[in-house]
Amino acid sequence: MDRSHLIDQLARHGEVFRAHFSDLATAEIHWKPAPEKWCALEIVCHLYDEERDDFRARLQHVLTTPNDPLPPTDPPGWMIERRYLEQDFKSMLKKFLEERQRTVQWLRTLDNAPWSNAHPHPRVGPISAELFLVNWVAHDLHHLRQLINLRYAYVRSISSEPLDYAGSW
Repeated sequence: MDRSHLIDQLARHGEVFRAHFSDLATAEIHWKPAPEKWCALEIVCHLYDEERDDFRARLQHVLTTPNDPLPPTDPPGWMIERRYLEQDFKSMLKKFLEERQRTVQWLRTLDNAPWSNAHPHPRVGPISAELFLVNWVAHDLHHLRQLINLRYAYVRSISSEPLDYAGSW
């Protein structure tokens, strides 16, 4: 596995998130295509929490103390507890992008890290440091797809013009 390529992808994804989140219309920040779907503010808050309290914390944990219990996570609970919908969008975006920079800087220092370390998870089996890294990249891609779909749906919602000229979605 080419870890440096994965780390480069995390850095590049930060810039892609910056481009897609920057200068959104105020209405677009809170807009949802359906009540159960996330808005842009919820996505950026989630990315911020996952950056610090899930992927980086758990990867660092597996690299240093793999046999101890993993730090707990609760993404659905965080949405309510951390009041995602009450946060300032620009502030949360800035915080997420700063955390992403810290992440990339930290990952690039891990020259001789024990990447094969694995936490013995009781339900899913061993969870290696490599698994956390590759799933971090996949998590970004999941939310990039979510954000692009959200932005497309927003464009569709503000216009009565058909969007099929742009191609099928």
